Amino acid sequence: MAKLPPGAPRGTIPSPNIWEHTAAYELENRGVDRDGLIERTMRGIHDWSGATLLDLGCGAGFHLPRWAGADPSGGRAARVVGVEPHPALAALARRRVRSLEGVRVEVGSAQQVPLPDASVDVVHARWAYFFGPGCEPGLAELSRVVRRGGTAFVIDNDGSRSTFGAWFRRGYPQVDPPAVIERFWASHGWNRESLDIAWEHDTREDFETVVRIEFDPRTADAILAEHPGTSVDYAVNLWWRRF
Repeated sequence: MAKLPPGAPRGTIPSPNIWEHTAAYELENRGVDRDGLIERTMRGIHDWSGATLLDLGCGAGFHLPRWAGADPSGGRAARVVGVEPHPALAALARRRVRSLEGVRVEVGSAQQVPLPDASVDVVHARWAYFFGPGCEPGLAELSRVVRRGGTAFVIDNDGSRSTFGAWFRRGYPQVDPPAVIERFWASHGWNRESLDIAWEHDTREDFETVVRIEFDPRTADAILAEHPGTSVDYAVNLWWRRF
């Protein structure tokens, strides 16, 4: 397991893929959901135009420019806050958005969000911390920081279907079964949108690089031996709750 870097908040849960392979994780972000289905679905539920948006677990800040309107198709939040527990990644995120108005990045965790009560309208958390049972402290923080009428979104893998879902079940057999995760979210008042997206990379080399940061060497070798090409179908869950 990745070690906590100096300055990381107490209780931070390591994220080995982006912490140990930041450049490769950037490739992964570029290849996921190039059609923008996740963002379009989010906007259909709660448009963040003119709102305050929190990107929780923002990593190196890949999505922050989208929320701030750098991508014309993505809406324009009035204020964007990125929160990231890894200080070095937070520094990269700050550098990424230094020319954008109304955007700031703070070091913090899902369990201790460095924001006042009822201060944000929309929360985005993608493959960060909220993986079902055990994330209750983070859910309590969402209830604290989201304004009444606001919405939180959590994007996670759907291990029940798709080619990538089968890889995920093979590589992470210790993760709670999909039915357990679904019951967990439903019991906390969250809704689910089942989305079919894809990993689509420009070269086989990029595809292999990304597979190898997400799976142990033995599983990655097996996946790459059986799966040709540069893309894979990928099912995700978009969990959301109105506050």
